[in-house]
Amino acid sequence: MNLLTNGKRKTDNALVVLITGTSSGFGMLTAISLAKRGYLVVATMRDLSRKEALVRLAAEAGISDQIQYIRLDVTDPHSVTEAMDEILRHYHRIDMLVNNAGFAVGGFIEEVPMADWRRQMETNLFGLIEVTRAVLPVMRKQKSGFIINLSSVSGLSGFPGYAPYATSKFAVEGFTESLRHEMAPFNIKAVLVEPGAYRTPIWNKGLGEIRQQEQSPYNKQLDAVLRYSRRTGETAPDPQEVADLIVRIGQMRSPRLRYALGKGSRLLIIGKALLPWKWFEWIIARGLK
Repeated sequence: MNLLTNGKRKTDNALVVLITGTSSGFGMLTAISLAKRGYLVVATMRDLSRKEALVRLAAEAGISDQIQYIRLDVTDPHSVTEAMDEILRHYHRIDMLVNNAGFAVGGFIEEVPMADWRRQMETNLFGLIEVTRAVLPVMRKQKSGFIINLSSVSGLSGFPGYAPYATSKFAVEGFTESLRHEMAPFNIKAVLVEPGAYRTPIWNKGLGEIRQQEQSPYNKQLDAVLRYSRRTGETAPDPQEVADLIVRIGQMRSPRLRYALGKGSRLLIIGKALLPWKWFEWIIARGLK
């Protein structure tokens, strides 16, 4: 599908996609990739002053007129309502929602303040639910739609040092399973994309938020987690793989529920499913030494 015909923008039959958290990482790359495929992309972010990188990439790709920028803070219901009103006023439909907005809180369970636990859940889970609920009436009326939720390999297996993040992603997994059942009669497809480690800012930000206490009983374990995370981040694959997968899912008639990808993600899933827990636990512990 091409939005440009004889130099003029053609929007009548264009699919409209709403993406949250497009200022960096998977969200930014997905916005560019979908716009290149002819989608009208509504790129949202909490702070529109951070859109410069996306604007530049869109200009370089010659797709600037296919991306609209709207402020949307997933943790603010009023912001979600305002964004939805603006989208529907412009386009009158939403064909795909990519719930990408999120961040990672790091630290050991006992030492992560409850305020950080709540902040993690407000964005990664409750914000995702808020945006999804706002989109559902539109898609039901259309009798069609795609909802792609960015989960994580951390939504399939919890690791030491990132319990808040894993908790939020495990919850996204359960939410999406229920959503898929409920939306099937309305021809609305709900899909989970579960990346492993990729070269995106999320882990650097998460690592940067870890506050090590001088006399902490967890310092040795936490040092091992930090070393492993940095080493994994340095050798992680190109995040464009995730954006490309989202584009492919959007073209599918009958997508699966789950798509895991990234370095070691499939081995992790198979290992957790087939190995006795003690063996699996030993492998994780060995990897952190």
